Order: sequence, then C-alpha cells, then structure tokens
Amino acid sequence: MHKVEHRVIYGDTDAGGVVYYANYFRWFESGRRELFRNLEIDYVDLTNRGILTPVVESHCNYFRPAKYDDIVVIETKITEIKEKSVKFEYNVFRKSDNELLATGHTINVFVDMKKMKSIQIADDVKNKLKID
Repeated sequence: MHKVEHRVIYGDTDAGGVVYYANYFRWFESGRRELFRNLEIDYVDLTNRGILTPVVESHCNYFRPAKYDDIVVIETKITEIKEKSVKFEYNVFRKSDNELLATGHTINVFVDMKKMKSIQIADDVKNKLKID
C-alpha cells in the first residue's frame, strides 16, 4: 500500500464548499502514479515504449465530505493483476481526524498506443507489481 497527501485547494470544491465528486478520481490517479513510482515503474518510460494504461472501470463510494484546506490521505493498493490489467483500490481519509471520506477502485488496462489494443503486461513491469 502506498500513501500520498493532498491539500484541498479552492479549485477542488464546488458551489457548496465541498470537494466536487469527480476530483476524487484525480486523487486516485495521483495515488496510482505514486504507487507506480514507488515500485520503480515509470509512466514516462511506458509511454516512450508505446504503452498506455487507461482506466476502463472506475467506482467511488462517498461517505463524508472533504472541504477547502483539508489535508487528505489517499491510500492506494493493487488488489488484482491479470494478463493485461491491474485493479487498484483506494481509501481517502481526512488527515486531521482519520475520518474515512471515500473508497473506490479503478481497473487499468495496458494498451499498445499505435494499435489502441490491449496487450499483455510486459514482463519487466509485471515483475515489479505486487498485490497488497
């Protein structure tokens, strides 16, 4: 599992003063990026190799609101590795009181950029992936 912190900025919030629901998916992306970085998997390198990892499924359950200036902690873990895809699960907490704000998951598929078709996860990448 990997953790990353984010301070809620004004642009994250909606007219009601709480974090706009879609921003949780941006935070999930940040969690994936940092988890991959921690596993020494470089998205830039993958792109240079002609590989994309688009989200093909996403889900989020919201329990409590985050508000402007809150610091949230995004916990990210890999829960499933298949031939061509990886499932990530997320927990979002408010740091000040450890309140669970949201949970969710995404499934990312490895894709050949030129052909826009799914491909097997490269061995060097698969060897670095770990289920938490």
